[in-house]
Amino acid sequence: MTNTPKNIQAILDISQAVIRDSVLSNGAIVAANTDKPYVPKHASDYRYVWIRDASFACVAGEHIGLEIQEPFFRWVSERPEDFVEDELLYSNYSTNGRIATMGKIFMADQTGALLWAIHEHFSITKHSVEPFRELIHRLANGIAKIWNKTFFSIASSDIWEESHRKTSPRFENNFTYSLASCACGLFYANDFFPNHFWKETAMQMMGVIDAAYDKERGYFLRNKGKVSDPNIDASLLGLVWPFTIYEPGDERMANTVSMMEKKLVVDGGVHRFEFDYFDSEGSSQEGGGAWPLLNCWMSIYWHLRGNDKKAHQYFDWVVDRSEKFNGFLPEQFFNDFRIGIYPLMWSHAMFVIAAKKLGY
Repeated sequence: MTNTPKNIQAILDISQAVIRDSVLSNGAIVAANTDKPYVPKHASDYRYVWIRDASFACVAGEHIGLEIQEPFFRWVSERPEDFVEDELLYSNYSTNGRIATMGKIFMADQTGALLWAIHEHFSITKHSVEPFRELIHRLANGIAKIWNKTFFSIASSDIWEESHRKTSPRFENNFTYSLASCACGLFYANDFFPNHFWKETAMQMMGVIDAAYDKERGYFLRNKGKVSDPNIDASLLGLVWPFTIYEPGDERMANTVSMMEKKLVVDGGVHRFEFDYFDSEGSSQEGGGAWPLLNCWMSIYWHLRGNDKKAHQYFDWVVDRSEKFNGFLPEQFFNDFRIGIYPLMWSHAMFVIAAKKLGY
C-alpha cells in the first residue's frame, strides 16, 4: 500500500477524536474511554489514569489543537491519592484520583514523563509556569528525596509495569529508561526553578545511565545493578527521545537500536522486550504482539538519526495495519485472531507525534 497524506490525515483525525474523548470534565485523561461506542464490548477496562500515557497525550495535543494540558496538570496537583503526603506518583488512578487496579506501586518514569510534558507545554505556549510551581516542586522533590546516589531507596516498576520485574534497594538496581525519564525531568524542573539538589541528583542519575552500557554485550541494559537484566527492551529508545540523554548517532545508542531490530522487530513490527507474553487477552500464554506506539517511537528515532527511509518504513507499517481497525490503533497488533485493547489512546498520541516529526 502506498500511503498518502490523505489516508494519514484520516488516522490523525481519528487520533484527535480518541485523545479528546479520553479527556474527562475534571481534567483527568484516561488510557481508553470505554464509555465510547467505538470501544468493543470485549475490551479490558482501561478507563484509568496512567500519568505516563496522559503525559504523551498532552504533548500530542500540542500538535492538534487540544488544550488539555493545564486542566490535566491541575488534576495531578489536586487529585492523586497520597500524592501530597508522599510526593510520589503511583501506578494508575481512578478518575477521581483514588489509587486503582495495580495498587501503590511506584513507577519513577511517570514523574519524569510529566515533567517533560510540562516543559513542552510551557516552552510552546510561553504561558507563565508560576501557577504550577508547587506541582513541579512536589514532582522533583519526590524522586530526588528517595534517590540514594546510585539507586532508589524504595522498590519501583518500569514503564511496562510487569509485576514480577521490580527494582530492589537490596540489589541496588535501576531501570535505565526510568532513570533517563527522571534525570531529564529533574533538569527541566531545574530550568523552571533552579535547585542544586535536583540538578545534582540528575547528574548522579546520568552517571548510572552511562554505567548501564555493557561493553561486552554492546548495548544498554534495561536493568543494571548487583544483578542485571540483559534482555533487550525497546523502551531504551527513550534515551534519545523524548529524554535526550544521548544524541541519536551516539555509537552506544546505535548499537542498542541495532540489537532491538535484531531481537524485537518481527515482520516490521516492534515488540516490547524479549520473552514478552502479555497480550491483554487474559491468558498471556500465546505471546505478546507488536506495539504500534513502539513503531512510531522507532520512526521518531530514525528520523532524528537522519534516515527518513527507515523512519517511514516503521511509520507506514502502522498506517497499513490500521485498516483492519478502521483507522483506530490498538495496544498491539497480532498475526492471529487476537484483538486485545483498542483503541489505545497512547498509540494514537504517539502516532500524532511521529506524524508531526515526519512533516505531516
